[in-house]
Amino acid sequence: MLGHGYALAGSSYASTGWAIAQALPDQINTLDAFGGLYGQPRTTVAWGHSLGGIITAGLLQDYPKRFNAALPMCGVLAGGVATWNTALDAEFAFQKLIDPAVQTVNITNPAANLQAAEVAGAQAQATAQGRARLALVSALGDTPGWFTPLSDEPAATDYASQEANQFLWGSQVTFPFVFAFRAELEARAGGNPSWNTGVNYFTDLAKSADFAEVVALYRAAGLSLTKDLLTLNTATRVKASPNAEAYLIRNISFNGRISVPVLTMHTTGDGLVVPENEQAYRTAVDQAGRASLLRQVFVHRAGHCTFTPAETVTAVQTLENRLATGRWHVPSPGVMNAQAAALGPQLNIFTGGVATAPAFVGYTPARYLRPFNLVR
Repeated sequence: MLGHGYALAGSSYASTGWAIAQALPDQINTLDAFGGLYGQPRTTVAWGHSLGGIITAGLLQDYPKRFNAALPMCGVLAGGVATWNTALDAEFAFQKLIDPAVQTVNITNPAANLQAAEVAGAQAQATAQGRARLALVSALGDTPGWFTPLSDEPAATDYASQEANQFLWGSQVTFPFVFAFRAELEARAGGNPSWNTGVNYFTDLAKSADFAEVVALYRAAGLSLTKDLLTLNTATRVKASPNAEAYLIRNISFNGRISVPVLTMHTTGDGLVVPENEQAYRTAVDQAGRASLLRQVFVHRAGHCTFTPAETVTAVQTLENRLATGRWHVPSPGVMNAQAAALGPQLNIFTGGVATAPAFVGYTPARYLRPFNLVR
C-alpha cells in the first residue's frame, strides 16, 4: 500500500486478546498522533483484518466523525455477542455428544481444557459416528469444509472431504479459541457473557449451510440425528452473567447506523471468522436504513484473511472510486479480477511468493445462525 501512494498509520493494542475496549481509543489516539506530526489528512479510511475488522466497524460506530470510509476485511462483523454465542453452540454440542468433561464456560484451566478437547476430537475423528457428531458441531458454527488456501474446494456433495477439512479448522484453529481463549474474554468481562437459553437446535441446524452434510454423515454412520438434537434441546442450558453480557455488548455489537461508505471483503472458505458474518452485518445496516452505504465483495479461497496484495489494492481502489465520485461503481467479479491481474505478478502472490490468480467471485453468504444486533 505504501508503494501505491498511501500513508498508513496503525497501532498495536494496549493489551492482547479480546481487546476491543482498549483498541478503539488506541486507534483514535493513533489518528491524533499522526495529525500532530504530519497534519490532518483530507481523507481517512479505517481498515483492518479479523479482530481489526470488528474494530474498524466499531470505530465507525463510536467515532463516526473521524472517518470518511472503511474497509473491514475478514471482520468479526456479527459482533461480540453473536460470535461468542455461536462458539458456545459448538462447544455445547461437543460437550454433550463427544466429551462431557470439557468446560464450555467459566473455564478454570484453559490449557488443560483445550488439551482434553483436542484428544477427544481426535478420537471422535477416528470413527464414522464421531465424524458425524463433529460435523454437527461444525455445522452449528457454519464452519466451511475447505481448509487449505490454494487447494481446490471439495465438491458440494463430497461430505467426507468437507468434514475432514472442518476437523482441520477445529483441531488447528477454532478449538484454541472456544476451549481456551474464552477464558481470557471471561476475565475481561468479569464472567461468562454467552448463553444458549431458548435455542432450538433443530431450527439452528436446519438453517446451517452444512445441514445436508450432517444429514448424510449421520445416515452413513447409522446414528439418529433426531436423538442427538433432542439431547441438545433437553440438556441444561448455559446462562450468561448479566454484567459480562453487557460488557460484550459494549465491546462490541452493531446498530448498523453507518454514516460513511463501507466496503467489506471476505474469503468464502474462512472457518475462523465465517463469511456469514457479512450477512449479519448487512442485516444490521439494512434494518438501520443505511444499505446504500454498504457494499460487500468476496474472494473464492479457503483460509482466514488469505487475500493477495492485488486483491487488497483492488478493493481499496473500489472504495476510493466511491469517495471520488460519490457513487458506488463496484465492478463485476470478472472485472475486479482483471483489475487485480493488471497490477502485475509482484502483487498477485500468496504467502511464500506463490503466484496466485485473483479470485473475486459472486457470492451470497448463508444466514448467520444466531445473530445479535442492536437495531430494534
